[in-house]
Amino acid sequence: MIYTVTLNPALDYVVCLEELTAGAVNRASSEEVQFGGKGINVSLVLHNLGFDSQALGFVAGFTGKALENALTDRGIGHDFVRLSSGMTRINVKIKAGRETEINGRGPEIPEADLQALFDRLDRLTAGDTLVLSGSVPASLPSDIYQQIMVRLAERKIRIIVDTTGDLLLKVLPWHPFLIKPNHHELGELFGRVLADEGEIAACAGKLQEQGARNVLVSMAGEGSLLLDEDGGIHRLKAPAGQVRNSVGAGDSMVAGFLAGYLRHGDYQEALELGTAAGSASAFSMELATNEEIQHILSMIKGRM
Repeated sequence: MIYTVTLNPALDYVVCLEELTAGAVNRASSEEVQFGGKGINVSLVLHNLGFDSQALGFVAGFTGKALENALTDRGIGHDFVRLSSGMTRINVKIKAGRETEINGRGPEIPEADLQALFDRLDRLTAGDTLVLSGSVPASLPSDIYQQIMVRLAERKIRIIVDTTGDLLLKVLPWHPFLIKPNHHELGELFGRVLADEGEIAACAGKLQEQGARNVLVSMAGEGSLLLDEDGGIHRLKAPAGQVRNSVGAGDSMVAGFLAGYLRHGDYQEALELGTAAGSASAFSMELATNEEIQHILSMIKGRM
């Protein structure tokens, strides 16, 4: 079974307008509410690709209930810890030429509710897959991902971690199956700007030396690079297309990579489906459908 953890899920209020003028009344040309958070995005794209998962994390208030209802309606399994106070955050995504985001803080998470999440994670068994992705709320320990990996270390669970900075570095000694920094995040880990593919591969290799089994680096319009645990280096150029929405593209890549690996047991196939899923979501206003992903995948395979 695949489990995703989203510690601070959200309702994304997406507003489109011609121009954003500070200090004035701005009227939207269109608007919609999307349900997300990085782990939830992974669950949604996995579902589109035909893989079941269960979304874990915390929800609160009427917004949390709306999130649960939306996932149920879409056929996504979930077992969130419901908090007694606060509300699941609302993020405002403003699209007016450039993207502007205002992200909510989210509810406080008491120790007892954190323990309830640990209890859910204790149900995982050998062969399961766990996706840990996104930032950590201020009310939780900064090493929470590390704590989870230590807790599950002896269970033979495949763990994917998609986060940044110290949150990522702290989990490497526990050998995550996959980490997925983008090339900017990778450079920040080493305090430098990575100028070419050779530097990117070298820094990704250093993360492998620190414990990561597979390192997938997304490089926006330059495509993707994978260093696999068998010593292989895989490179894919980005497919052609117009980027319409970058939100969720990285999560889609994680979902596609996982689906490709589980389906074929092959890292090249996983990279191809991951790249197709990430690109398809970037080319769409919402997370990509299976049809959109398969179309991009056929483009990738057609030029190989």
